[in-house]
Amino acid sequence: MACKRSAVRSRLAPPLKMILSMNLLEQKINFSWQLSLILFLLISPMFFGPLIALLNPEFFEGLGDKELSLGSTLFIARNLSIGIAFLFAIYVRSASMIFILILVRLIIDLIDFPAFQIFREPSLFGQIIIFSLMCYLPAYFGLRILWKEMKKPS
Repeated sequence: MACKRSAVRSRLAPPLKMILSMNLLEQKINFSWQLSLILFLLISPMFFGPLIALLNPEFFEGLGDKELSLGSTLFIARNLSIGIAFLFAIYVRSASMIFILILVRLIIDLIDFPAFQIFREPSLFGQIIIFSLMCYLPAYFGLRILWKEMKKPS
């Protein structure tokens, strides 16, 4: 039994050593123009969406509704909190924090797309274009760029 555990530890040790040696928390990132564009595409809906929801409740609630529902209020709070966290991560230039926030944003978008299809009647083709160009592709390329930055030796 002890022999099996040491074999498992020896296989897991190199990746763990690599991760611990990366100094992810202390690593500062330099923003290239590609990463800046990707971050703008990922962060801007976090502020524009709540602004639209506040200024035009009919857009999210349906025709004739002038007040926000609990769902719209939660949408506004969620997006603003993640947007502010993104701005803080950019301010401290933390690659690992931005990486995690992009993952969180990707998971949220993967949930939002079917939710829009269930609760609203938008055109499917338009939604696919919006979510692909503004959510999924920037997240994919942002994660790739940040992973390369985090793997660089300090």
